[in-house]
Amino acid sequence: MELRHLEYFVAVAEERHFTRAAERMRVAQSGLSASIRALERELDAELFVRHTRRVELTDAGQALLTEAHRTLASAAAARNAVAAVRGLLRGSLAIGSEQCLGIIDLPPLVAAFRRAHPGVDVRLRYAGSGQVVEQVRVGRLHAGFVALPGPAPEGVRLLPLGTESMMLLCHPAHGLALSDKCEISHLAGLDFVDFSDDWGARRVNDLTFARAGADRRIVVEVNDVHTLLDFVHQGLGVALVPAPVTRKPQAKGLHAAEVTGSGPAWQVSVAVTSISPATEALLSLAGVSPRDAPPT
Repeated sequence: MELRHLEYFVAVAEERHFTRAAERMRVAQSGLSASIRALERELDAELFVRHTRRVELTDAGQALLTEAHRTLASAAAARNAVAAVRGLLRGSLAIGSEQCLGIIDLPPLVAAFRRAHPGVDVRLRYAGSGQVVEQVRVGRLHAGFVALPGPAPEGVRLLPLGTESMMLLCHPAHGLALSDKCEISHLAGLDFVDFSDDWGARRVNDLTFARAGADRRIVVEVNDVHTLLDFVHQGLGVALVPAPVTRKPQAKGLHAAEVTGSGPAWQVSVAVTSISPATEALLSLAGVSPRDAPPT
């Protein structure tokens, strides 16, 4: 099984289209298709269901995709490790992050890394913490900056960066705007604006209300911090957000209150599996060591 075949397979699986995959890999479509057929013959399994305008993974293809990502990531780590021994830092570094974590400022961190290691191709993508951790677990990302309550998924280590409190945000005309503090019990039954269930803040909130045995109504669900703030400005609901969100310019004019008692905590960490030389260099710039991981 050739690594090139696996690279072509991953491209087709992600693009869901042979032509787009060939353009992405900068090869002729006929050559890419031949590689996929060779891989299917070697595995004695159909990897794709071919339709006129798209392709879909079969069950066998889905099983291979996870292992293909891991294999390609391991091969890249091996090449980069040899380069590191020679005093070179090169290869690629794929990073994921949830928006507005607050504890870490990614743009200057990534810029500093690029200046220090110009031979490394850096890619950064934003998504909910749940998706970022899963992509780290399967080898699509080398590191992910996340905020998740509870233990990490099997095979993933969470290196702590810091903790912030969760704060209530509401319209200044809301009844809760009369106080700078509130308890979870005061929020039961209110209309909420919250993130989708893949976001760290949503998971913290869901866990907190479950532990308190309190109900809430999520009337607006968003995938963007600024959109959440817009809805709270319109008085369509209150929101529980990490403290850094309350300091954003877009939050000006909203009332922020401390959540007391059994209020939720916002723990920001770096999610990693194996640590390549490039990942270790990034962690060093972020001020975190692989030895900082809590015992599992």
